[in-house]
Amino acid sequence: MHDDRLLVEERLERAVRQFLRPAQYADRVPLTLSVWHAPGEPVPVTEALAAAYEPFGTGTAWGRPWSTSWFRIEGQVPQAWRGRRVEVVLDPGFTGEGPGFQVEGLVHDAAGVPLKGIHPRNRHVPVVARAQGGEPVRLLLEAAANPAVLHDFVPTPLGDVLTAGDRPMYRFAAADVAVLDEAVWHLLLDIEVLSELMGELDAARPRRHEILRALEDMLDALDLHDVRGTAAAARAELAEVLARPAHASSHRVSAAGHAHIDSAWLWPLRETVRKASRTFANVTALARDYPELVFACSQAQQYAWVKEHQPHIWERIKKAVTEGNWAPVGSMWVESDANMPGGEALARQIVHGKRFFQEEFGVETEEIWLPDSFGYTAAFPQLARLAGVRWFLTQKLSWNQSNKMPHHTFWWEGIDGTRVFTHFPPVDTYNSQFLGSELAHAERNFAEKGRATRSLVPFGWGDGGGGPTREMLERARRLRSLEGSPRVEIEKPSAFFAAAEEEYGERAPVWSGELYLELHRATYTTQAATKRGNRRSEHALREAELWCATAALKDPGYAYPYDALDRLWKTVLLHQFHDILPGSSIAWVHREARDTYARVLAELDGITADAVRHLGAGEVSVLNASPYARSEVVEHDGALTHVHVGPFGTRALAVAADHERAPEAVTSATRTGTEIILTNEHLRVTVDADGLLASVRDLDHDREVLAPGTRGNLLQLHPDHPTRYDAWDLDKHYRHRHTDLTAAESVELVEDGPLRASVRVVRAFGIGSRITQELRLAAGARRIDVVTDVDWRESEKVLKAAFPLDVHAERSAAEIQFGHVHRPTHANTGWDAARFEICAHRWLRVGEDGYGVAVLNDSTYGHDVTRAEHTDGLGTTVRLTLLRAPHSPDPETDLGPHRFTYALLPGAEVGDAVAEGLALNLPVRVAEAGDVAPLVRVDHPGVTVESVKLAEDRSGDVVVRLYESRGGRARAVLTSAFAVAHAEVTDLLERPLHPATTTGAGLTLSLRPFQILTLRLRPA
Repeated sequence: MHDDRLLVEERLERAVRQFLRPAQYADRVPLTLSVWHAPGEPVPVTEALAAAYEPFGTGTAWGRPWSTSWFRIEGQVPQAWRGRRVEVVLDPGFTGEGPGFQVEGLVHDAAGVPLKGIHPRNRHVPVVARAQGGEPVRLLLEAAANPAVLHDFVPTPLGDVLTAGDRPMYRFAAADVAVLDEAVWHLLLDIEVLSELMGELDAARPRRHEILRALEDMLDALDLHDVRGTAAAARAELAEVLARPAHASSHRVSAAGHAHIDSAWLWPLRETVRKASRTFANVTALARDYPELVFACSQAQQYAWVKEHQPHIWERIKKAVTEGNWAPVGSMWVESDANMPGGEALARQIVHGKRFFQEEFGVETEEIWLPDSFGYTAAFPQLARLAGVRWFLTQKLSWNQSNKMPHHTFWWEGIDGTRVFTHFPPVDTYNSQFLGSELAHAERNFAEKGRATRSLVPFGWGDGGGGPTREMLERARRLRSLEGSPRVEIEKPSAFFAAAEEEYGERAPVWSGELYLELHRATYTTQAATKRGNRRSEHALREAELWCATAALKDPGYAYPYDALDRLWKTVLLHQFHDILPGSSIAWVHREARDTYARVLAELDGITADAVRHLGAGEVSVLNASPYARSEVVEHDGALTHVHVGPFGTRALAVAADHERAPEAVTSATRTGTEIILTNEHLRVTVDADGLLASVRDLDHDREVLAPGTRGNLLQLHPDHPTRYDAWDLDKHYRHRHTDLTAAESVELVEDGPLRASVRVVRAFGIGSRITQELRLAAGARRIDVVTDVDWRESEKVLKAAFPLDVHAERSAAEIQFGHVHRPTHANTGWDAARFEICAHRWLRVGEDGYGVAVLNDSTYGHDVTRAEHTDGLGTTVRLTLLRAPHSPDPETDLGPHRFTYALLPGAEVGDAVAEGLALNLPVRVAEAGDVAPLVRVDHPGVTVESVKLAEDRSGDVVVRLYESRGGRARAVLTSAFAVAHAEVTDLLERPLHPATTTGAGLTLSLRPFQILTLRLRPA
């Protein structure tokens, strides 16, 4: 029996390969080609229509990397094809790479109206369903010569147009007008669905053998030398097994068309504009033939691109939304990274995404849709619910290296206790093709069997785009109810979520805390300049909005820059996409990102400077954009001054100078043998002959901060060879070897007080790298700053900065969006051990009862925290991951100069870490301005104001977003510098929820741990 089955399968495979597939388009006639090679970047179709074309023949090489060629395709339908289905079939040089990772094209009609995209699994362009004969064929193909960059992660220059070269990559294979033999095509689909199902069924099941015999009978009915004439009879032999309905207990699959399009990855942003257009044209064309199609599409940015560049496709999308074929999903501007964007940025991702879908389509999206992001912050559930989002979807957790997620449908609980109904599709792909293996895996893998009956399957070509195909829709029709297979119903994701929640919601399990991806841990570090640009842009936007709102309330003649801020926010949000901010895109993407961040920061500096000028004429002032008072040393005109300035306020420099504290606010430097000792009222820091921290004495608590026998700010260089994903992964074996960078070229005292003492340390290491660090202790400061300049020249190395601390910490606390999370410092379980690299925002703190130490940073996200290596287990080491040097997909990742600062904050409670982290990331601004009271103030130190701005509806209302930042309850009063006519609590989109509680003292607030509150204040 076993040999008989193999014989049938081998017979079937040869028949399909050698006879059936070629018979789909047995009748073909070549079309005439001419070409215009666009000289530079892509151009609009109007320019291509007006260009001069030259003759071009099939078999000709074309397409230097990243170039565009426009092909005119002309001919006519032969008279002999009357009554038959005629299509144009194109092959501009398709390779073995998947759709979206090679040559792609968008086909237009002769007038330049886009029709549909083509790729290796979608090569046809309809001409006529029933030909009369003689119909003209006139098409225009915009062909993108995109190179295949990711070949086994081998370094390649193809990832940047500046280094890719000019050698043509493709050879135009065919452009034919052809007859699609529908009977043969349908027979192939019948065979594929049944043979794949048979392969997944247990050998003991009768159903498997029924299918086998039906396929054998089909082969007997098929004349391989007359496939067209016998295809209908062959199909008839399969009709009965295809008609057997699924059992009532079969797993139910809700299928949604999908095309996960990376907004940048192995292609630049400008190419994603075209990928979206090609894919969206495909989908809207497909919906005309398959009215049951529902296409779930996220990322408002991609819609906005198509609206701007392809008005014809945009109108088709709007029609498809109205008719139910298109489902806007996701609620976000892009499918962003879900670890590193700051709190306000993540809120704006949702705000801008939901607002776009509301304004353009009248659709209130109700889900977060992040199938491919590299782990998910525990702040998400609350942010989602505050935006009116009910559901959350991810797929990426199926990539976990060590531990399998125990649930597929569950309630996800955030750090504040908010829960969101979450689905993690057991099909383990967001690019399903309705293969039998995929559906069988979804059914077997589903963790909630016996309690729930349904899961979601996103189907369509993705990553590089393409979307669903007609073959997938045909498969879905056959699988709607087929014995032995899950039942398939194409429907909107919202329909799935509503049904799943009704069926299982009350009984669904709860997952509390972050959804940590046990893979791609290096994305917290790779492409440090991109991460630095993001962090600084986020804080510059925060500062600009604050001073612009303050100026608008103070000066009626000031025009709040709504449009500019909206545009700049969207630029920053775009670059938080989950292959840009994580550093996993090609060199071109990151080169452009660095330039973009420079422009964003320059424009924001100008916007802020203009707002500050409207705060009133006056002398030179100090401006504090932090919600906490500042007492620190600032530099102006080459001179240092110790100043004090309140939260969100400005103060004349002369007044701000803290003369009363001046006798205490001093620092000094002394030499003792080979050591340099920096001292202020809080700390005594000893720098040894190697430029390392030999001692950090906390004078306030009378204790040593560093673990016995260790040295702090120890730079450590590890070999970094991930098993597979270069830019993405930091595999645990990197820890097996390291080099301590103890040798210093020079250790020099460069400032000796009274307001700042600094030691400059210069080290050369590796293959030409050089690092200069200034260890700074300012007057009155409780932290030691490490101002770092690196000329990074390493290859496949990772650089860490270690602080071995004399603190016995069972867990670390790391800042995330709107709060912090605790993670164990031990590896008791596999789940604990898998978190050997973790993400933190501005600070990470370790502590024992009564004492803690924080490490702060201004642009670093990757960290690791471990127990002491010696056997007594005392002490905790915190390390920052500063730089990497992978070779793929960018062969020169991070090479070049970098400047960043990190700091050690002894004696730190969580509140201290919050305030000092903000201070490090929001330097005080010195400029001419009046003495302006803070626009808003909160009287509780545990309530942190995240943003102050004017309302998006341009009403002039002031919007304040704040949160409880210490992990406890807080009762506070918010006061404002302006009279308030009305105050209300709103959702993230500034829509009213209920009136705010007011008293004569101001707005009274009562917050639970980590609660986010958005307030809208109407000036009187």
